[in-house]
Amino acid sequence: MKVRNGILKGELKVEGGKLIKCLIKLKDNKIEEIRFSGDFFMYPEEKLEEIEKALKNVSIEEIEEIFDTSFKNVEIIGATKEDFINLLKQLIEKD
Repeated sequence: MKVRNGILKGELKVEGGKLIKCLIKLKDNKIEEIRFSGDFFMYPEEKLEEIEKALKNVSIEEIEEIFDTSFKNVEIIGATKEDFINLLKQLIEKD
């Protein structure tokens, strides 16, 4: 779904009933801004912010590589790395 100012907004209900939400702003086929939220848990907690920062200014083609690198030594409860990737791909394909 596209919302004001070119920001894409979407959500994905994952196996087990948890929800991942994402706001993303693309510019020139790169992620300009991104924010994840939902009812999942990530440990260490600051990793989510680090992942969001790592995704900024990244081309769409590099998303999976960033997730592979960023999700090392991260524990996620209620979602998987693939769930985050799938949500981003769904949002980008709708744009």
